[in-house]
Amino acid sequence: MYSAIAENKRKSAFILAGFVVFVGALSWLLGRGYGQGPMYFVLVFGLCYAAISYFTGSRLSLAVNGAHEIEKRDNPRLYRIVENLAITDGLPTPRVFIIDDPAPNAFATGRDPNHSAVCVTSGLLEIMDDNELAGVLAHELGHIKNYDIRVSMLAFALSAVVAVLADAILRLTWFSDREERESNQLLFVVGIVAAIVAPIVATLIQLAISRKREYLADATGALTTRYPEGLESALAKIEQTGSTLRRQNTATAHFFFANPLKSHSISNLFSTHPPIEDRIAKLKEMEDRA
Repeated sequence: MYSAIAENKRKSAFILAGFVVFVGALSWLLGRGYGQGPMYFVLVFGLCYAAISYFTGSRLSLAVNGAHEIEKRDNPRLYRIVENLAITDGLPTPRVFIIDDPAPNAFATGRDPNHSAVCVTSGLLEIMDDNELAGVLAHELGHIKNYDIRVSMLAFALSAVVAVLADAILRLTWFSDREERESNQLLFVVGIVAAIVAPIVATLIQLAISRKREYLADATGALTTRYPEGLESALAKIEQTGSTLRRQNTATAHFFFANPLKSHSISNLFSTHPPIEDRIAKLKEMEDRA
């Protein structure tokens, strides 16, 4: 399992580095075509927007999903499992939230272990036994331990910067005067293509990061409980019952344990989560290697 964790960390770091290079390339294109002034203005604006999203994202993700915070007396079973897993992982006990929804699901959010929260649905509490619930919660604490919550926020921030850069390139290219366009037709074409393709590429990179972190959290959670069968059983139950929430929110979908959105024909391409059967198969592979 340790080798699987290390491999997923390397892949995530590689993808994230590629994301940064992609943002740099768009910035260079903007500066090359329209000067340093517009480039710096757009970058500063995009980074400010990303910073606001980073620091308010966890509170918003809880609010938009209708989560309410609980104390230990409200649900001793849930709170006790979270506390025990946090002690095992050497983490501060995160704040605990519940969403009133029959679909079994969960998510973790925050900036770091000292500013973190875990949230489960009422449906998850109803259908999971203690071993399965511990497996799901160990996965979510794995996101906190591995700083996936920070990586997810960073990926979201970079996506926001890409969106701002792409929009600026499109507008500056489209509304440039005819003389400028004729003097550099190649840059005009490249600018239009980049503005259209950039958000799609950014989304695919963000999804790739999210999927790798799901595998990583599965491995970390299984290592924490020393009982991967509990997580495997929880995944199998969720695959059977479905994980779609009544309240749909695409902006926070990547936080959840399983895909909370309704399936569509292209869901496999644009899903923030790897298929559940693949996650179960990888857990079994880790057991064989251990």
